Amino acid sequence: MSENVRTTPELAITDPNTVHPWPEQPRVVLLKPLVTSDLIEVGDYTYYDDPDDALAFETKNVLYHYGPDRLRIGKFCALATGVRFIMHGATHLMDGPSTFPFTTLQGAWAPNVDLFMGRPPGDDTVIGNDVWIGYGVTVMPGVRIGHGAIIATGSVVTSDVPDYAIHGGNPAKLIRKRFSDEDIERLLAVAWWDWPVELITEHVRTIMAGTVDELEAVKTG
Repeated sequence: MSENVRTTPELAITDPNTVHPWPEQPRVVLLKPLVTSDLIEVGDYTYYDDPDDALAFETKNVLYHYGPDRLRIGKFCALATGVRFIMHGATHLMDGPSTFPFTTLQGAWAPNVDLFMGRPPGDDTVIGNDVWIGYGVTVMPGVRIGHGAIIATGSVVTSDVPDYAIHGGNPAKLIRKRFSDEDIERLLAVAWWDWPVELITEHVRTIMAGTVDELEAVKTG
């Protein structure tokens, strides 16, 4: 680590297993140490911001999660207030005349709906690393959002989002790519989010405001 990086107790590297990384702002929580469901995976330093009850993310923001599909969120993601993930438990069958969820209510109907209970589960919902999801975004079941993507405020994401793309709207569509295709390939190869946290700390200015060339230089040493 370079000598100009301060490591005093006051400026210690944030522990990724701390629920409240910013004690003065309890509205901000790191999700990895917060979630308890085996069906939710969250990487280091991914946070959620909610002034009302950030601690309720698992029940307020991950909806209809009856399993077995999983929600997988990468490292260093920023989730704004009101982001919601709709899971496959919300899906109603559309094969016949009615979409009523007899399979959910069960009871005396159970013997007549067993045919549908064995259907394959839906795909996991996967959010890459370094993804920024704006205020009030809804992510639909089975969507994959690529590394470095940005989702605009209020969007409804109904289909996959490529790496380093900006999507917005209802349904969300491509607004623009953040980098050229060549630079996106280079950024994915650098994968700074997988660096040791000490190296990230040393080069955080480059990660935030540097060039792709500068990031590559850090990785190659």
